[in-house]
Amino acid sequence: MLLSGAWTTIWISALAILGGVPLGLVLGLGRVAGIPVLSQVLALYISIGRATPLVTLVLLLFVGLPVIGINIDAVTAGVLTLLLNTATFNAEIWRSVYESFPRGQVEAAQAVGMTKPLIFRRIMLPQMSMAALPGLMNEATLLIKASPAIAVIGIVDLTRVTDRISARTYEPLPPIIAAGIIYMLIIAGMVRLQRMLENRAAKRAV
Repeated sequence: MLLSGAWTTIWISALAILGGVPLGLVLGLGRVAGIPVLSQVLALYISIGRATPLVTLVLLLFVGLPVIGINIDAVTAGVLTLLLNTATFNAEIWRSVYESFPRGQVEAAQAVGMTKPLIFRRIMLPQMSMAALPGLMNEATLLIKASPAIAVIGIVDLTRVTDRISARTYEPLPPIIAAGIIYMLIIAGMVRLQRMLENRAAKRAV
């Protein structure tokens, strides 16, 4: 039961991370696009998204949307909750990396006739990705730690399974300890993945 719950936590979090990284990039670039209205709207959205508790957001999607005629299942609501939340944090990571990018490289590329889209795709994005990797991976681990919030709408993740086992056995400590160990192993796997990606990126940069 614990392993089944752990698998649910992993794949829901993975979907949210895979969607949240590119969405965060879009939001971050929108903030620095030089369009005042767009920048202000995105800044407000990101601030609200970062300040909204996950429990509030998941209930808003799962319970609030049906009020206006939009019905989604619990899993979809859980994935969207984690995705939208992590995207707002990722947006600030991408924005920071973009603003700290050496402008001399951009000017040199423009001098040889490269277009802005080509400069971004061939020069900026690879280096930005490498610089953003530690922050993005740290945010991914924080997301996994925060994922138990989706259990409030009935998703049988690792935390929900732990509660069920505790209720059945009347012995809460063993399943809680076991769940804690599983969470630690998941996070350790994320740290290992981060190191592998950083080493691979460093080798390509040489």
